[in-house]
Amino acid sequence: MTATLALAQDLIARPSVTPQDMGCQDMLAQRLQALGFVCETLESGPDDFRVTNLWARLDGSLGAEARTFVFAGHTDVVPTGPVEQWGSHPFKPTVRDDRLYGRGASDMKTSIAAFVVAVEELLAGGVRPRHNIALLITSDEEGPGRDGTVIVCQALKARGEPLEWCVVGEPTATQRTGDTIKNGRRGTMSGRLTVKGVQGHIAYPHLARNPIHLLAPALAELVAIRWDEGNDFFPPTSWQVSNIHGGTGATNVIPGEVVVDFNFRFCTESTPESLQQRVHETLHRHQLDFDLQWTLGGLPFLTPRGALVDALEKAIADETGLVTELSTSGGTSDGRFIAQVCPQVVEFGPPNATIHKIDEHIALADIEPLKNVYRRLVGALTL
Repeated sequence: MTATLALAQDLIARPSVTPQDMGCQDMLAQRLQALGFVCETLESGPDDFRVTNLWARLDGSLGAEARTFVFAGHTDVVPTGPVEQWGSHPFKPTVRDDRLYGRGASDMKTSIAAFVVAVEELLAGGVRPRHNIALLITSDEEGPGRDGTVIVCQALKARGEPLEWCVVGEPTATQRTGDTIKNGRRGTMSGRLTVKGVQGHIAYPHLARNPIHLLAPALAELVAIRWDEGNDFFPPTSWQVSNIHGGTGATNVIPGEVVVDFNFRFCTESTPESLQQRVHETLHRHQLDFDLQWTLGGLPFLTPRGALVDALEKAIADETGLVTELSTSGGTSDGRFIAQVCPQVVEFGPPNATIHKIDEHIALADIEPLKNVYRRLVGALTL
């Protein structure tokens, strides 16, 4: 058993469903403190949703001239689903058929273990890095994200502690560790639209105003809008309805209002303000009586080729022989918060085919290469 596999198993064995950390970060802090890291715990959130965040930093020999490389990750995991459907207990890490099974095996406790062991190996010879090495670990990535990474980023910004390079250990590979780097993500913005009508008996429509009927032409127009054309890095912005709520449950009542939940996944060609403006213009043009509440989940970010991307591509090629693909596909991650305080942010981790699924797992053959790529990358940027 390798040190990486052993640590991954120790982390998986802790049932840290969001926002619980279950002692994962304390265990990590003990190992990091033994290497000389200064560890700080930042808690946030109400008593019934208390989030634990770890900020750990090892200062480089350049002092004030040193830049900071940070690894970002999360110890929280999604719920297991029906435990009886798993081949082994989701919080009893199990190796079978050359795979490590357990909740968090891919998303993303193995990545955390790989990075910690990579740093241990890098520093084993007593070499002090020239640049700072840091870890930002949260227990609120799979949840609402209000009290996790964003809180740490705000604290770092407030005390003038800049970051230069960041790798988020999210599972990014499609087939084999090293085949894909996420060098950006689309932004996300949700809306809850309430269109008002007049409730009445369905047999007397002239005495009522059906908000569903009133909304339908505007909804069709919104569906058909081409919001932007995307660019070389991002696909065009998309707009999707997720829920429609209307009616009293009775079949003979015209509802008084209809509520529509929708979401934008937007690229750098659009802004939250421009998208909001076009939606409001469409609704006003259809003379609707409406209320619209917006929630901005995160801005898009993009890290073009440069020191971080180039070093990571080389580390992957040297370790695995793969020519990696740069991608901005998929959902959001905590990279959206870090990108507000760090100019170079990418995501890199193991294959993502089983994340959030029953029998989540990672191939044993992916674990050591992941650790080795992290070690090569940190060495290239900090030594």
